[in-house]
Amino acid sequence: MDRLTAAGVAVWLDDLSRARLTTGNLASLVARGVTGVTTNPTIFAGALAHGDAYAAQLDQLARAGTDVADAVAQITTDDVRAAADVLLPVHEATDGVDGRVSIEVDPRLAHDTQGTIASARSLWATVDRPNVLIKVPATPEGLPAITAILAEGISVNVTLIFSLERYRAVLEAFQRGLELASDAGHDLHPIASVASFFVSRVDAAVDARLDALDTDEARALRGQAAIANARLAYGVYQETMATDRWAALAAAGARPQRPLWASTGVKDPTYPDTRYVDELVVAGSVNTMPEATLEAVADHGRVDGDTVTGTQARSAQVVAGLAALGIDLDEITTTLEHEGVTKFITSWEQLLSTVQDGLQNASTARTETDR
Repeated sequence: MDRLTAAGVAVWLDDLSRARLTTGNLASLVARGVTGVTTNPTIFAGALAHGDAYAAQLDQLARAGTDVADAVAQITTDDVRAAADVLLPVHEATDGVDGRVSIEVDPRLAHDTQGTIASARSLWATVDRPNVLIKVPATPEGLPAITAILAEGISVNVTLIFSLERYRAVLEAFQRGLELASDAGHDLHPIASVASFFVSRVDAAVDARLDALDTDEARALRGQAAIANARLAYGVYQETMATDRWAALAAAGARPQRPLWASTGVKDPTYPDTRYVDELVVAGSVNTMPEATLEAVADHGRVDGDTVTGTQARSAQVVAGLAALGIDLDEITTTLEHEGVTKFITSWEQLLSTVQDGLQNASTARTETDR
């Protein structure tokens, strides 16, 4: 991790659980160089489904007669608040750049602009920590919500970005939000944002189509789409940072919306397990990774300097090669966005079900004890 940090890449953990907090595991990872944490509905669903770390709180919530929605809100915001406290020294040492913890709005609001805005306000107020980021999906309905939330001075992690077109729209929403925040009298310096550009899922989808073609040309492009797509996204970021519009915002104290490489755990076992870290090293970026990937990078990652700058022409050739084979990357990324929203909704419903069962079990156990 030291090499990544030296190269200007912020290393974030893509996981959080009560056990990580109570055992000191998160604090240990922070001591080793982790400077942020990202969560999502799938992560919380997994955390609640395993072990008994939440048993005491579920019992308390059951005793209070808390309904399942409020119980989920309390459990998840408690975890994020505690993680934010663990990372607060990093936040202070980096002048607010890092030490960030993300929490996502209810994914069922992905196509509800006003609902997303209300949820973001509620999460921001409930967690009540300067180093939290509110995650909002980059759906068409999410984009105006991102602008509105930033305009209120709320820091945002824009998630589920797959395509260059959508990324451009995210950068536009970000800049417009800061402009409105400035107009409203907010200090821009404390407002943080990252844009979570998803990586490995692109290869999983494209490689399946290449394998179906089963030609030499297709095999030559296997495993190249995701990295090329991400590198082209960085080119879009560079273009935006070079504009007069951004220069004016920066002069007013604004920080860049850092590109964050998400979904960096390798899904194809034939690929190196550090692939989506090694090939996306560039200063000013964030790479959020599951612990298995983090440990692999620490053990045998190949970090030898910037692997992104100057790669846009070569990356464009990869996309052109896919198009020549009839593989439309835009169509694939649109599908991945829809699937991403659906998967998070499914995970959220699993989370609600798990907490409901936990509340019911706690109530039943108390009733039996009282007999």
